[in-house]
Amino acid sequence: MGDFNLALVIVAIVVCVIVFISSIYLLVNYQHPDDANQAYFPKFVVVFGLSISMISILMLPADVANRHACRHAIYNGACNLTLPMKELWLAVYIVDAILVFFVIPFAMFFYEGDQDKSLGKRIKSALLWVVSTAVVCALVLGILYGVIGKVDFTVRHLASGTTSFPTSWQFSNNEPCIGNNARQCSAFTASVASEKTWTMRTTFPEYVVALATIVGSVLFTIFGGVGIACLPLGLITAFIRRPKAVITRSQYIKEATELGKKARELKKAADGLHQEERSGAKGRKWRKNVKAVEKELLQLEEDVNLLEEAYPQGEKAETAWAFTVLGYLAKFILGIIGLIVSIAWVAHIIIYLLVDPPLSPFLNEVFIKLDDVWGLLGTAAFAFFCFYLLLAVIAGAMMLGLKLVFITIHPMKWGATLMNSFLFNVGLILLCSISVIQFCATAFGYYAQATAAQEIFGHTLQSLRGIKYLYKYNVFQIGFVILAGLTFLYYITFGWRRKKPSARFQLSS
Repeated sequence: MGDFNLALVIVAIVVCVIVFISSIYLLVNYQHPDDANQAYFPKFVVVFGLSISMISILMLPADVANRHACRHAIYNGACNLTLPMKELWLAVYIVDAILVFFVIPFAMFFYEGDQDKSLGKRIKSALLWVVSTAVVCALVLGILYGVIGKVDFTVRHLASGTTSFPTSWQFSNNEPCIGNNARQCSAFTASVASEKTWTMRTTFPEYVVALATIVGSVLFTIFGGVGIACLPLGLITAFIRRPKAVITRSQYIKEATELGKKARELKKAADGLHQEERSGAKGRKWRKNVKAVEKELLQLEEDVNLLEEAYPQGEKAETAWAFTVLGYLAKFILGIIGLIVSIAWVAHIIIYLLVDPPLSPFLNEVFIKLDDVWGLLGTAAFAFFCFYLLLAVIAGAMMLGLKLVFITIHPMKWGATLMNSFLFNVGLILLCSISVIQFCATAFGYYAQATAAQEIFGHTLQSLRGIKYLYKYNVFQIGFVILAGLTFLYYITFGWRRKKPSARFQLSS
């Protein structure tokens, strides 16, 4: 048993190193050339935040494996070398909350500060914003923890008599207790009057994690519900709208001229907004116009990419077109796989979470059978489904950012992502990763039973005073399924059509 536990520790260390290297790889390849050899503090925050988010997702499979290390233990001492998962969960999520609410906002304020100011003034300005936020958050957390920072567990008060140690045990459904006196020792047959409420104060770290989970759950329900449908369907519709053939040179010149005209209009609008900013006229209308220009700019960049795909140039034009075709085929295949996973997720939520009692363990049973095939196969599938939810959250945030004016757009582009967009998306991932883990711990409760994650996100969170009703009535799960259904209907009705706004590039038929 000790050897297995030592192997688990070694695997955990190796995975952490791989995650850290992966985070650096993402930063190096996604960063904008303007940020090369500068903005080192925001880059450190991005790498650290990405590492924490990925480790937090992988910790639930590790928690399950940690439990499996002790499933054959005869006594508690046999598991002394297992990972201290509860302490690790709390440490990771306290760091998560500090990053989301303090460090990342400071890094964004510092990065977006006026470059004409000195380094000291930029740090001072960023600290003022963060300290103000910290004071407000500390007051709110302290008041809430002092007033309602308790958990209310519903328990049954059971009792039984005593008797001399018998030579043989005789128990049955009708006689579950020891002795012949009046008693109630069976929770199944006890009366309703035996129910009691056991109240105790939760620890402050658990309370911070719980409140961060609630904030993340709201975002997760909105972005995840939309993203679980738009992630695969977006890939499939991209294949449907793909350029069917290379356009002619005359068509290319015509479309390029239109795009150049649109680019000049956008530059003129951007210069006007910059002049308004200099004069201090930064009202609601100005912010609305900035968002509109940002969206038009993103659409223009997409149009340019489409034009380059439809008319590849250079000596390797045929090779470029072949890769374009293969790329759209890959999107179609990934879209089909993603659609299957999304349908499985929604079906599992309905079958296992919304129906009481559950109709079937469904994916829980699939993971258990995969573990029987090979020890880590079920754990790997479990981790994949958790990661898929996180990707759905990012996809949903991107889609709603393009559709709704009041959501800021922070697109992630290969080799063209500024640090403020990086920081925003890392903050979103960190905030929603807590809720993804809580959601997975609940959705796969049968597979992840008796884990430290279930103790924190199951028993404590779902019994917390003032919050437990959101989980008792499945508010987040119902909202998730409704938004997924509405997004699916939107794509079925409108998603397959070509978009025809005036600012968009359209391939000639």
